[in-house]
Amino acid sequence: MKIIVIGGVAAGMSAAAKAKRVDKNAEIIVYERGEYISYGSCGIPYYISGITKDFNSLIQRTPEDFYKKDIKVKTNHEVIKVFPKENKLIVKNLKNGEVFEDNFDKLMVASGASAIVPPIKGKELKNVYTLKTLEDSIKLKKTLISKEIKKVAIVGGGYIGVELAESMVKLNKEVCIIEAGERVLNVFDKEISELVQEELRSKGVQIRVKEKVEELIGEEYVKAVKTSENTYNADIVIMSIGVRPNTEFLKDSGIELTEKGAVIIDNYMRTNYKNIYSAGDCAVVYHRVLKENTYIALATTANKMGKIAGENMAGGSRSFPGTLGSSMLKVMKLQAAMTGISEAQAKAKGINYETNFIKAKNHVSYYPDQTDLYIKIIYEKDTHRLLGAQTLGKDGAALRIGVFAAAIYNDMTLEEIALMDLGYTPPYATAWDAVNISAEATI
Repeated sequence: MKIIVIGGVAAGMSAAAKAKRVDKNAEIIVYERGEYISYGSCGIPYYISGITKDFNSLIQRTPEDFYKKDIKVKTNHEVIKVFPKENKLIVKNLKNGEVFEDNFDKLMVASGASAIVPPIKGKELKNVYTLKTLEDSIKLKKTLISKEIKKVAIVGGGYIGVELAESMVKLNKEVCIIEAGERVLNVFDKEISELVQEELRSKGVQIRVKEKVEELIGEEYVKAVKTSENTYNADIVIMSIGVRPNTEFLKDSGIELTEKGAVIIDNYMRTNYKNIYSAGDCAVVYHRVLKENTYIALATTANKMGKIAGENMAGGSRSFPGTLGSSMLKVMKLQAAMTGISEAQAKAKGINYETNFIKAKNHVSYYPDQTDLYIKIIYEKDTHRLLGAQTLGKDGAALRIGVFAAAIYNDMTLEEIALMDLGYTPPYATAWDAVNISAEATI
């Protein structure tokens, strides 16, 4: 059996490795249009800031590592067309321009996503960057090293934008986040994201919300950002307004896509063609709370989905139970995390819900450095079933989201969560942990 994998980062390499473990006789070829494979993209902001010194440390495995396991990895090779009925595809070697055809028995589409760049005037100016791939980070870091780069404008206040703001502060740059929405990090609810904004501002980050970027100003190099409200000087601009699936090459192929271009798959990672699979940032994923397919670009989910796709391509029949969108991030001295659905999502879906927002403590008062820990929970009004949770604080805030994720995963109620037997010792928790308290205070 011949398996071709399109894309060599999280989902793609997970699929290739798992398929080879299940079927040692399978011929597996991976086509990756970039220079690097199997790297931790979530570590890119830390490479930019200098916390991670060498970008090579973000690379988990090289093409040579996979060749040793009889998996052929061809970097700088872009799949430009897929013909599902004929079980063939067209590939372009980006190094020499050669275009050739290849055939498959099973195909895995793990082409990932690209940063969105809006069609605004000046986007082609020098020192305008996006940050999605390892190649992006290497180019950006080379520019940031220059002492002439003092003012940094970040367009977009999502996960990457906020993490980049911290990186820029560590590099002693003047930072301005420009966000079209009402607040940064608006995937979180207002109670949490407003605390994040306070933390950013306390560290010197300018935040401009409700401002839409209209133009990038400059001649050869960018010099300023013009918004709907003002103009801000900038030596460098980083566009961080979101991502879109890399699926242009699948148009007219017959493989079903959503309106926004994500590959539609079932819980076995299969497309509408029984021998073609997909996973990762280019595909939809089933959400356990929303009970529908959605688009959530997370490395953790991509790795799991990729492994399941690899197993099933090699003859397995493993089903993916769905995601909760569990995620966390570091914002200066704060930790923020979320799982399940937000209040905004509950309202949009017409769910009969209630919420509670509490302030607890990360550990007991008599142990040094006690700090506040904020928790918001979203639950079903009639059943008290937990639907979502968000946490914010310093030590211990982020990892507590795992307890809430397990509770949502298992359809637990507030009454059950309130009495969960969680660990306790004075340096790490209170006798009634903050998780217990959040549920007990709501009943």
